[in-house]
Amino acid sequence: MSTPTAKKILSLLSGIALAVAGAFFSDIRPPGTFGAAKKLAQEIHADDPLTFYCGCRYRDNRIDLASCGYRPRQNPQRAGRLEWEHVVPAWVIGHQRQCWKTGGRDNCSANDPVFARAEADLHNLVPEIGEVNGDRSNFGFAMLDKAPDQYGQCRMVVDFQARKAMPREEVRGAVARTYLYMHDRYKLRMAKQDRQLYEAWNRQYPVTEQERRRNQKVACQMGWGNPYVGEVALWRCGFGGAMTGLLDTARGLLRQGLDDTLSELLTR
Repeated sequence: MSTPTAKKILSLLSGIALAVAGAFFSDIRPPGTFGAAKKLAQEIHADDPLTFYCGCRYRDNRIDLASCGYRPRQNPQRAGRLEWEHVVPAWVIGHQRQCWKTGGRDNCSANDPVFARAEADLHNLVPEIGEVNGDRSNFGFAMLDKAPDQYGQCRMVVDFQARKAMPREEVRGAVARTYLYMHDRYKLRMAKQDRQLYEAWNRQYPVTEQERRRNQKVACQMGWGNPYVGEVALWRCGFGGAMTGLLDTARGLLRQGLDDTLSELLTR
């Protein structure tokens, strides 16, 4: 094959690749509000419906407390309800921004685009038992010298006096990687001792296969993954009929281009 012919084929293939890649990446739109993010989070976790801190199964917005041996601490009604927890609390994000000082969370959500993006970041949203979400509040995480017996067999610990919480071992790595990601992404301040703790947990508790799957699913909605979890393949994200049509068009262009090139070769 001559050099000019090879260049034509390469140019054609490059154009098709750019068109496909452009359609992939431009079609991803991160959720614009916390409400929209919660709806997407339901879809992301549909294949593995387990609460984050306790590992209880849930369906729709109801928790199967018996599935994880959960015993309500004080509020049985809220304990039976699914809520969406910010691993890095909205309070932590908002208190570092002027909008919170002049109107609290509602003001930040409505008038601060950076806060709104952080509040709706799916990498930071996990399903949780309502009572645990409320008890954890805006407490930071720490290693605590307390027995995990507040919630039956759920090994989450909340120290109300110290205003600290300790997650079960199975999710400490995920907690750490979420904190490190959020503080990098949104330029949040982090105390030195907190960073040391999360970096230690990140090393001590390696990334799990479940984390990798979730990171990929979230990336398909956000447009990027959590780099502390690992690389994602945005090309694997599906975009329905529009993408199918584009690929069919690309195949047609490729066939036509090759046919024209072969005809050119045969007439020489």
